[in-house]
Amino acid sequence: MSWFLTHTPTVRWVTDSPQQTHDDAAAILRSALDGDSEAVAGTFDAVVDRAGLAGVYDVAWCLAATMVGDPVPPGACALDFPGIDQAGYDARWVARFVSAYANSDLDTAEALFGAAQADGLLPECLLTLAGSTVATLRHRAS
Repeated sequence: MSWFLTHTPTVRWVTDSPQQTHDDAAAILRSALDGDSEAVAGTFDAVVDRAGLAGVYDVAWCLAATMVGDPVPPGACALDFPGIDQAGYDARWVARFVSAYANSDLDTAEALFGAAQADGLLPECLLTLAGSTVATLRHRAS
């Protein structure tokens, strides 16, 4: 996790990401749009093999950026989701991770990512993030 301490966010917090990160995020979204959760998981696995957890974090950050959109709504974003406290771990994690992105709160995002990994629930959280991102894109398109 020491990489997170030296990484400096930039405008939109993903503009300095390597093209491979964007390509991985796009592949995940394509698979999620097709409803292929095995391909989504396979892409995340390939990222882990190639770039470790730091690479997966970058891809998750790109997905959060896609979900929030551009420009980020002004002001602080709050967790104001009906029933969020009763939602499953993965849904609460996604809501909090995306809120951390929207609020430029890298410390919280890193803590959430690390906690999900330590709890053994990061794969489920990442699948839910991909699905939620696709649901958001579909909602925007309608």
